[in-house]
Amino acid sequence: MDLKDTVAVVTGGCTGIGRATALALADAGVGGIAASWTRSADAAEALVADLAETGCQVLTAQADVSEDPAVRAFAGSVLERFGRVDVLVNNAGTTRPVPESDLEGLDDAVWHELLNVNVVGAFRSARAFAPALREAAGAVVNVSSISAYRAGGSSIAYGVSKAAMLQLTRNLASALAPEVRVNAVAPGTVATRWQTALHGEDGFAERAQAESRNVPLRRTSAPEHVAQAVLGLLGMDMVTGETVIVDGGKHIRY
Repeated sequence: MDLKDTVAVVTGGCTGIGRATALALADAGVGGIAASWTRSADAAEALVADLAETGCQVLTAQADVSEDPAVRAFAGSVLERFGRVDVLVNNAGTTRPVPESDLEGLDDAVWHELLNVNVVGAFRSARAFAPALREAAGAVVNVSSISAYRAGGSSIAYGVSKAAMLQLTRNLASALAPEVRVNAVAPGTVATRWQTALHGEDGFAERAQAESRNVPLRRTSAPEHVAQAVLGLLGMDMVTGETVIVDGGKHIRY
């Protein structure tokens, strides 16, 4: 897939992995980027400023993927601005930390929120942009997690939601074929504010130090490493329904 002068949509695209992906897409020659956000207005302004330096046209909009009207309104504004969509990166996600052993703490509200955002939200976005993606013979990349493959993580519900995203990837790859390819990336630990919010600055520093001793590549992933995998999948014209794990090889030693 030649990204030059294409239009890409990145949900949750103003912070962390989403921001790194938006910047990498611009560096790859994408002509227009639309990034949604929920609570990060300041980050959206910063992204606009950074992308302006690349010459890439940019649209940011507050759009909560947990609400279908908001997703469809976002899709409408993107098509009104750019007239096409070639790439969709489903990056928007959320979690609620609940210890694995605390089954009572994992109430219905947590399940509903995480599945609604992480799984149904990705489906809503794919559905809203599907006509434009089909017309452009485009591609979708979903951002899952290593938690889709193993027990642990921030909560049982989070891991289940990310595992469901892998099945959603396979189903969408079939449903949108032959015009649209759908793949996923599954990051391990990534140095973002998400991790520091979960573990604190010192807690995350300790986790990163432990990874540097145990992970085959001896370091913790940065958002830019996940963005590399996203762009790599966009360039693989005969690959669909697949997932790339981005964790420095940690999963081979779990």
